[in-house]
Amino acid sequence: MAVPACMSPARRGRLSWAALGLDAGLGAMAALGQAPWGLWPLTLLALALLCHRIARAATPGAAAWHGFAAGLGHFALAMSWIVEPFLVEPETYGWMAPFALLFMAAGGALFWTVPAWLAGRLAPGFPRQGLAFAALMVLSDWLRGWIFTGLPWALTGHVWIDTPAGQVAATLGAIGLSGLTMLAAALPLCFRRPGRFPALPGTVLALLVVATAWSAGLARLAQPLPPDTGMRLRLVQPDATQALKWDPWWSEVFFRRLLDLSAIRDPDMPPPDAVIWPETAVNFLLEQAGTAPQDIAAYVGAPVVLGIQRVEGERYFNSLTEFSAQGIGPIYDKFHLVPFGEYTPWGDMMAQLGIRAFAAQHGFGYSAGPGPQVMRLPGLPPMQPLICYEAVFSDHLVSGENRPSWLLQVTNDAWFGQWSGPWQHLAQARLRAIESGLPLMRAANTGVSAVIDARGGLRATLGLNRAGRIDAALPGALPPTPWSRLGDWPALALALAALLLVAARRPRALRS
Repeated sequence: MAVPACMSPARRGRLSWAALGLDAGLGAMAALGQAPWGLWPLTLLALALLCHRIARAATPGAAAWHGFAAGLGHFALAMSWIVEPFLVEPETYGWMAPFALLFMAAGGALFWTVPAWLAGRLAPGFPRQGLAFAALMVLSDWLRGWIFTGLPWALTGHVWIDTPAGQVAATLGAIGLSGLTMLAAALPLCFRRPGRFPALPGTVLALLVVATAWSAGLARLAQPLPPDTGMRLRLVQPDATQALKWDPWWSEVFFRRLLDLSAIRDPDMPPPDAVIWPETAVNFLLEQAGTAPQDIAAYVGAPVVLGIQRVEGERYFNSLTEFSAQGIGPIYDKFHLVPFGEYTPWGDMMAQLGIRAFAAQHGFGYSAGPGPQVMRLPGLPPMQPLICYEAVFSDHLVSGENRPSWLLQVTNDAWFGQWSGPWQHLAQARLRAIESGLPLMRAANTGVSAVIDARGGLRATLGLNRAGRIDAALPGALPPTPWSRLGDWPALALALAALLLVAARRPRALRS
């Protein structure tokens, strides 16, 4: 087996296949802080050890191999759900599943490789190389959110979402949480003292940083939330299995289930002001609806906000609209589509290879809508719709004078399997609520449907693979958060300043 040149013995930080295996294990260990595991102390420990190993790397190339191996392990575990969509029709797409995981993990690993290599170029030597890597990882997490259409999934900062420290996102956003993670991981490299435990001063400082963020989060959570609005909403989860979703017989079963769950009346509660169905809830196109909007609204006894597909000429859209006694309401078209899921890059060439957008029911994919927007539906406060994948992106949130009163996510997480994917998607929806200070109502086809308050708290949930409904008052909104006014720029400025400080000179406090 050929060995990379950088894996030859070096004066320090020697690389070997065993060493790279250890790096991959550290990366996988770091992924255990993500949902559904939530073992964030393991993330900090793994990243601290990785920063130390990169700081000890003899060359930028060796540092890059450390970063690549760790990133490969991290994304192989954190993104393991990526094989699930290919197993919906295993006879057609099953052969792609291992390649999808391999390419996804390797692609994600590049966003750890480049920071490690740059750290060796910009700030060589111990411990500066490890500190530069930590700062560059924060910038890399931000870059991953938009390059090649973006995939800000399993960021290093996502491990805090279900903890009080996650409230830091209201000020610094998801990138600020990544900064918290990497700062805590890198501080053991600082203020080292001779003796048996040279990393002890920096480790104590790292614990103090985490404790400060935790305490600030607790203080924010202790503040009273605004009162709930007077609106009552019903979230309906039909549990339509993806493999059967478009089957003619089963699609009628799922449609009847939606209707019946929506029409149930609780004698002790007022009827809902609106009913919300998930993404692509029905088996017909909007143009084929006929009198269905009025008939459905009459049967349910309330307007229904639902995901539905529509067509214009030869273009198909993944859309959201309202069915009411007046007919079809305003229409929102999903604009941030999933590559290879909802559209195929270089579609004509890929079609010749038999590769098509397998998540789209019609043709070779969907067309993109114009962009984020606020919908104003009769009788409801202004809301911003997010269809599935769009809730992963912080920069899609509308702020300023056009700020909505709440967020609505409709999604079909049946594609993500039953293990980690749906829970990670839910966690990111909660993060959008924290960042914006807005409540979020989430209707998912197979789960997890949820009512999320303006600080990301879960008011109610309906778990995976269950058919049912959630009746809840729409929570109130908080005033605009610092993040909603300033975005990621403060967090990016802090990370860049830290990088420049480490690269420009060797502060006395950093001497080993």
